[in-house]
Amino acid sequence: MERKDVQANYKWRTSDVFASDEAWEEAFSALEKSVDFAKYRGTLNTAENILAFFKAEEEFTVQFLKVYLYAFLKHDEDVRETKYASYLGKVMSLNVRLAAETSFADPEISALDDGTLKGFLKDERFKDYDYMISRFIARKKYVLSEREERILALSGEAMEVPNDVFEMLDNAELDLPTMEYEGKEVKLSHGMYSVIVNGSDRAKRKEVYEKYYSAYRKILGTLAVTYAGNVKTDIFYKEARGFESCIQRAMFEEDVDRKVYDNLVACVNKGTPLMHRYMEVRKKVMGLDTMYMYDIYPSLVEDAELKLSYEEAWELILKGLSPLGEEYISLLKQGRDGGWIDVCETEGKKGGAYSIGMYGCHPYVLLNYQKTTHDVFTIAHEMGHSLHSYYSNKNQPFVKSDYRIFVAEVASTVNEVLLLKYLLKTTEDKKLKKYLLNYFMDMVRTTLFRQTQFAEFEERTHEMAESGEPLNKDNLSALYLELNKKYYGPAVVHDDNIAIEWARIPHFYRSFYVYKYATGITAAICIANKILKEGEEEVKKYKQFLSGGCSTDPVSLLKIAGADLTKEETFAAAMEEFEDALKQFESLE
Repeated sequence: MERKDVQANYKWRTSDVFASDEAWEEAFSALEKSVDFAKYRGTLNTAENILAFFKAEEEFTVQFLKVYLYAFLKHDEDVRETKYASYLGKVMSLNVRLAAETSFADPEISALDDGTLKGFLKDERFKDYDYMISRFIARKKYVLSEREERILALSGEAMEVPNDVFEMLDNAELDLPTMEYEGKEVKLSHGMYSVIVNGSDRAKRKEVYEKYYSAYRKILGTLAVTYAGNVKTDIFYKEARGFESCIQRAMFEEDVDRKVYDNLVACVNKGTPLMHRYMEVRKKVMGLDTMYMYDIYPSLVEDAELKLSYEEAWELILKGLSPLGEEYISLLKQGRDGGWIDVCETEGKKGGAYSIGMYGCHPYVLLNYQKTTHDVFTIAHEMGHSLHSYYSNKNQPFVKSDYRIFVAEVASTVNEVLLLKYLLKTTEDKKLKKYLLNYFMDMVRTTLFRQTQFAEFEERTHEMAESGEPLNKDNLSALYLELNKKYYGPAVVHDDNIAIEWARIPHFYRSFYVYKYATGITAAICIANKILKEGEEEVKKYKQFLSGGCSTDPVSLLKIAGADLTKEETFAAAMEEFEDALKQFESLE
């Protein structure tokens, strides 16, 4: 389908950002000319001057995000369109220039003594900047000289090379073969691999699994060097700033207590026998004498898929999310009908789904909707992101409006859990109930267990590199195989193909990101259960969290909503939820 053939109400409305390309070009040109922060250099030693700098930077950034948003959305409507790729490239270059031109700010402000900085916290004029100032105080020992900060800022694009190389290899130059599927010769792709490996034809699952990984094996040495380059980049920044380890740097930047990560890994490790048990159940239900990793993906319940039109999916979602109250439902409808969502798959459109929210404009959601259970949940998921952005932007000043990545997956997953529980409660169809329980167990498998496995891999590879141990294809594969055995247990055959799965994970090029998916689903399960059990009071607390932006550290914001990730019992509750689903599934045999 071509974009021109899609009804207007199924397209997002980019005119809410800029009326036309010409308007964007005019705004970008004006913004480019307005980069003038040099006049503040050497002056950031008084409250007045610092406030003036903050406000000038804020004014610029609001306009910058606007031009970025338009370029981003137009590019993703059709990635083949070079015009919008050029727009996006210009915006990213301007961002690097801005980082370099303002690199003097952190060193100058951090050079002020603690007494002065703490004094700003008591100054009413700085009330919008109090959390930012508190982070300046915490960050002081890691801030370098102005010249050094400028060098680090300028290094940004160069340090993206490992990620750029991986994306080029993975998306353009990976030599994926063809295979026969459903009577046709098809060229394998990441999407087609997912389709076939999730399918019911075991012979085809085996074939696609072997062919897919054989393609990675041909370039495994290059991918090992590329990943090692990414780890070395992290070590460079860790050493440059004087952090003890790469993981300490990553968690400091997010303002997250290391205890959260340790609790996650400890509790998931404690829960691995449950995953082993689930694998045994899967093996039994599938009637397999020997189960391979390509057998862990298909649904255990066939022909129970929700096959709903887009409109029917929305009817279900509005019912499922009704515990969040009338205001939340009204905002969902506003998003559905108000030009927030791009619904249909079209030629050249970016695949997958996402939500993007920018201050000063409503959020936007990209979908490629198909009549599948997954896509129904995807609408709920992405609208969770969108309403998180909406509440934060509405209730916080600009500098506090952008919630941290650490909490980014919480609101989206709360919506998924609420929808799932609604379906489980209301369906009388035993087959559908089994399907949904299996769906939930696989959600926990992929988001809590799998992402924690990835997190352990990242932690171990960084420790290896920091201690001087080289990262090559052999020791990376050996480590990954060891972790796969620990997480999935003896019911599965752990072969040479799964040992190289590390080579195809794009998130490894955003180091120490994946564990946030696991903490996100943990917090979401906790919050959803509280809302369902205690009602309106918990919804109020949850909206406080949604409205919190980055007004304080993300762990404290989650505590407001009733999810304390510094306590092991929060993680244990998520494990209990998984075990309960497993018991229900077994009881429906």
